[in-house]
Amino acid sequence: MTTITVCTTCRTAEERGDRTLPPSGEAFLAALEAASGDGIAVRGTACLMGCEHGCNVAISAHGKLTYVLGHFSGSAEDASAVSAFAAGHAESGTGQVPFRQWPQGVKGHFVARVPPLD
Repeated sequence: MTTITVCTTCRTAEERGDRTLPPSGEAFLAALEAASGDGIAVRGTACLMGCEHGCNVAISAHGKLTYVLGHFSGSAEDASAVSAFAAGHAESGTGQVPFRQWPQGVKGHFVARVPPLD
């Protein structure tokens, strides 16, 4: 099963300096939970250590490539694009999603692609 892991402590670049605001990662987690369909798990974690790239997510599954994406505002549109990419990841045997199938909303947001461990 493909899992979207959301950094719940992430803050957008505009919010990073104001610690009185709640982390935007919490709202992004809720938006992703609402946008993701069957076959996609969504979970939060306290930190993905990509503070300069917030808001961050990782898309992974056992035996498949893992993608780390960032620079999201956490909007419903961002959540929809990430969820659509995750659906393509779930459908792929390797996790690789052909570029022509990438939703426009994820283009330019890739931070890393990590090979599977097994």
